[in-house]
Amino acid sequence: MTHPDKPNGIILFAHGSRDPLWHKPMEAVARQISERAPDSKVLCAYLELSKPDLATAIAAMHDARMRCVTVVPLFLGVGKHAREDLPLLVAGLRQQYTEMQITLAPAVSEDPRLIGMLAEIALTT
Repeated sequence: MTHPDKPNGIILFAHGSRDPLWHKPMEAVARQISERAPDSKVLCAYLELSKPDLATAIAAMHDARMRCVTVVPLFLGVGKHAREDLPLLVAGLRQQYTEMQITLAPAVSEDPRLIGMLAEIALTT
């Protein structure tokens, strides 16, 4: 959710990996967002095995004076991390940064547009 009168931030949140090549798709999405919405600050954050974690990314948004931050889970499956762990993390950060509006978006796998794109890719491969 964007608010034209408030600085906005987007955090792309993914599981994480020790393999540096694993991060490339998330970073590519972040670059495209930055190109399409240059007034928004975009960061990637990870649950484990990678840096930064969500708390560090939220702190960076706070330091950049972002007032509205949307956390977008880049999960293809809605498992325990998306259903339980992430909402708890966000709830704690909301208590810590009461002056920021932190919105947790649904996991991207719940968006019918993504499901349609994945089906299209499978059909045309």
